[in-house]
Amino acid sequence: MKALWSLSLAAGSLALALGTLSAQAFDQGELIKKVDKQTIVFIPKVVHPWYEVVAAGATKAAEELKTEGVNVEVVWDSPPQADVADHNRRIETNIGRHPDGLAVSCLDPATNVQLLGEAVKAKVNLITFDTFCSENFDFVGHKGDYQDGADLANFLADKIGGEGKVGILAGSLTATNHAARVKGFKETIAKYPKIEVVFEQPDDDSLEKAVSLTENALQANPDLKGIFGSNASNPIGAARAVKNAGKAGQITIVGMDDLPETLQFIKDGVIAGVKAQRQWEIGYWAVKYLVAKNQNHTIPHEHATGSQIITKDLLAD
Repeated sequence: MKALWSLSLAAGSLALALGTLSAQAFDQGELIKKVDKQTIVFIPKVVHPWYEVVAAGATKAAEELKTEGVNVEVVWDSPPQADVADHNRRIETNIGRHPDGLAVSCLDPATNVQLLGEAVKAKVNLITFDTFCSENFDFVGHKGDYQDGADLANFLADKIGGEGKVGILAGSLTATNHAARVKGFKETIAKYPKIEVVFEQPDDDSLEKAVSLTENALQANPDLKGIFGSNASNPIGAARAVKNAGKAGQITIVGMDDLPETLQFIKDGVIAGVKAQRQWEIGYWAVKYLVAKNQNHTIPHEHATGSQIITKDLLAD
């Protein structure tokens, strides 16, 4: 009798468990929300060709989602210059508009984080991209900025034989990714006692300013042997100035990202090498994840997209 009672109890427990699982599956199915139209706003740090590749990835994601019955409008609200006040105004304005998704590249974490916290409180689905600013928010992009700077320091040092004068174009001082790259470069290049950093100037992510700063550096340091650029603009600016000065091949230029003009300068031997990010993937996954959030799916808290070094030999392959 005891054995029969135990068997009956076990069977009852199993039925209860299966019933619970069935209810949970039903509840989870009910949680998945159908969406048919989405507006996603991207706020980058500045108008820049780098973000055009991000936009191409976002467009591809929108095209794929359309085949699934989800119409996604991707809107870019881009500051014309890397201006913290303007950047924050755009974030604040878009929080008020309450789009279906908001993707923000942090320019000044000290002020951006507070605003992004307000976006979360207002229940705006949010992703940070390109520049990491806080563990409080989901992020799609590359966080290995310090290592990128360090890798480029070693690469540059090898190219110039471990000695000579070098300069740094530091990008935007408030941009954490630019600052981390500069820090990685400086701390690594300091391990080469015969290499001297003779100038370090912020170019504010402006190609024209990078050209001007490099021209001034070449005049002040005619024996300059290398230049490190911390963003996508300044290697191009440095290369233009070096080429115009007739010193292509004499000064080793390294920097970030693979814009078309950068790649051409690498092929021509004006830029020695860059660390390139996968910005197409950043745009693609930012859109996919923001739509998934609206469908009540769980997304990764962080999607690392990585980087790789690009040289003339690699392009030839």
